[in-house]
Amino acid sequence: MALTTAETTLGSASAGSADRRFGPAAALSCRECGARYDLGPIFACIECFGPLEIAYEFSRVTREEIAAGPTNIWRYRSLLPVPADVAAKPNMAPGWTKLVKADNLARELGIRSLHVKDDSGNPTHSFKDRVVAIAVEAARNFGFHTLSCSSTGNLAGAVTAAAARAGLDACVFIPADLEQAKIVMASVYGGRLVGIDGTYDDVNRFCSELIGDELGDRWGFVNVNLRPYYAEGSKTLAYEIAEQLGWRIPDQIIIPVASGSQLTKIDKGFKELIALGLVEERPYKIFAAQAEGCSPVSAAYKAGHDVIRPVKPDTIAKSLAIGNPADGPYVLDIARRTGGAVEDVTDTEIVEAIRLLARTEGIFAETAGGVTVGVLRKLVAEGRLDPDAETVVLNTGDGLKTLDAVADQARPTAVIRPSLDAFRTAFA
Repeated sequence: MALTTAETTLGSASAGSADRRFGPAAALSCRECGARYDLGPIFACIECFGPLEIAYEFSRVTREEIAAGPTNIWRYRSLLPVPADVAAKPNMAPGWTKLVKADNLARELGIRSLHVKDDSGNPTHSFKDRVVAIAVEAARNFGFHTLSCSSTGNLAGAVTAAAARAGLDACVFIPADLEQAKIVMASVYGGRLVGIDGTYDDVNRFCSELIGDELGDRWGFVNVNLRPYYAEGSKTLAYEIAEQLGWRIPDQIIIPVASGSQLTKIDKGFKELIALGLVEERPYKIFAAQAEGCSPVSAAYKAGHDVIRPVKPDTIAKSLAIGNPADGPYVLDIARRTGGAVEDVTDTEIVEAIRLLARTEGIFAETAGGVTVGVLRKLVAEGRLDPDAETVVLNTGDGLKTLDAVADQARPTAVIRPSLDAFRTAFA
């Protein structure tokens, strides 16, 4: 029997037909009203304006078949909207990053079993390489020759790098006040980098206007008209975590929230693994982490609301600085359904958490990783996270991209003359 996992149920999609360019993807499905559409570069339902996502007709797949694949996200190609020969095409081959057993950090926090999924090991040093890899395949399939996006930084670098590798043009849009390291990374791969005076939400609105222009027929905006495909890349985090744990879903996981798409797709990935019989069905809790200076989902969760009230971001965690997160309501649903929570931490707590992870595990996280580790520490201290349960925390990017966050606290222990006497005096 076929599987369709827009809702993770058994059955077959009612729209679309088999298209080998998109592997097991069968249709686009509205998350709100369930309307179905043929696969195409569209992202919103014309019936209710709800977001569209991929519905599948999976063939049966085994653990052995997956394990025989390449050590990147294409080992899961039979679960993604990509062709069977995707690994042979010029691409960045992201994924299969380390799942670090964080015994030192666990001991310091009083947790029995803790792992850090360290996605800083991707080609452009963030998880965005995963989602862009899927978007590139969609862009090829739809005949787009220019890859574009609105970005808080990491996505811009991932897009320009992937476009260079795939032989596509690139034009990406960012807030003009991003961290300098992310600006350098986004520009070094070529293409056009456009800074916008305003927040990420201003940039995103501007890109939506561009989509309405004639560019929408020729450009692939990875997080707009290609969003249903792009977002599926985050599922590979769920697949990898489960496989790296010995085909087991962790008891609880802490995930950073910007738009919220990563969290919703990790949940979708876990549900797909269960539906396919690749992992045992078991309860799991999903905790969402935000920076206090941009915490609209956390505020709604704490107030018991279902509607997200947009905010103006003011935080050092700029990769999470989306004041009007598109998937915010779905994050609330998942946190409540799984028995998790949504929490936030201050900028000071973010910096402390970055240093804590570096000191205990040798992992230098960017500010988003400081958010997840900071929320982990806060939840444990407040008794809201089970210290005896198997826990995974995500680090989604490299600390070298956000050096300014810790620069004031990163100085030589001492500056001395080149002599033994000076050394002994300094460290007596």
